[in-house]
Amino acid sequence: MGPLVKIFACRQSHDLARKLAAAYGTSLGKINFSKYSDGEFQPAFEESIRGARIFIIGSTHPPAENLMEMLLMLDASKRASARHITAVIPYFSWARQDRKDKPRVPIGAKMIAKLLETAGATRIITMDLHADQIQGFFEKPVDHLYASAIFLPYVQELNLSNLTIASPDMGGSKRAYSYAKFLKCDVVICYKERSKANQISHMELIGKVKNKNVILVDDMVDTANTLTKAADLIIEKGAISVRAIATHAVLSGNAVENISRSQLKELIVTDSIPLKEKHPKIKVLSCAKLMAEVMYNVHNNQSISSKFIM
Repeated sequence: MGPLVKIFACRQSHDLARKLAAAYGTSLGKINFSKYSDGEFQPAFEESIRGARIFIIGSTHPPAENLMEMLLMLDASKRASARHITAVIPYFSWARQDRKDKPRVPIGAKMIAKLLETAGATRIITMDLHADQIQGFFEKPVDHLYASAIFLPYVQELNLSNLTIASPDMGGSKRAYSYAKFLKCDVVICYKERSKANQISHMELIGKVKNKNVILVDDMVDTANTLTKAADLIIEKGAISVRAIATHAVLSGNAVENISRSQLKELIVTDSIPLKEKHPKIKVLSCAKLMAEVMYNVHNNQSISSKFIM
């Protein structure tokens, strides 16, 4: 008989963790958070986890407290003698800092990887990393899931004629080609130039979209400047409709307003990050079932390759 499975939630991902635990066939473990007047907080497990396989669910999106909460829970698990400690991080933040792209900057993604391992994580489960090579920053096993397993069935249900997949930038072309290959359709790419972070100075479209139903594919939507500018350009070039798929709904600043004003017919995201503001154009598909199935297979030492559509 293997170790007992227990699932715990960081506060920022409690709703997703509750769905995930239900999909797994259990309930969330008990944990208490005490807080000092200056804002410092301390998690405490309210049940024994000695010898157990622990799954801690929590995305690490800003504010930095979310990351700190995950680290403290990992450390508490290690010190409480859990046998296996898996950090389930639907959205792995600081992933855009995956290299030195200019002098005197950190490689934030690698630093976060080392912090998670030092805190006690013996395995990582995450989804749609901003860059695949981030897996190499870890010395522990990483199960890198793709939200295509969630999005592609939804796209197929739309039954769109003259479908074309689009990438909002050159960096996402590999992802767009993977979707297009599965759906057996064409691909177009938006070429953009930035004046600085989150600001686009120029964008052009490579490929034809006239009389096409276009779906933009990206790993995350932050300010939505890129997606909405790409959508407007695609409609300007003669497309019938344009939708967007983005795994992680960061939606900072005026993102929702930008989406509302844009030519986007629909933005489809997952619940890897709690939605800050509901909008009729934004549809949320849950990643709970996918992650619960992977967690079950990990616990039972079964293959997870069947969970990858791309």
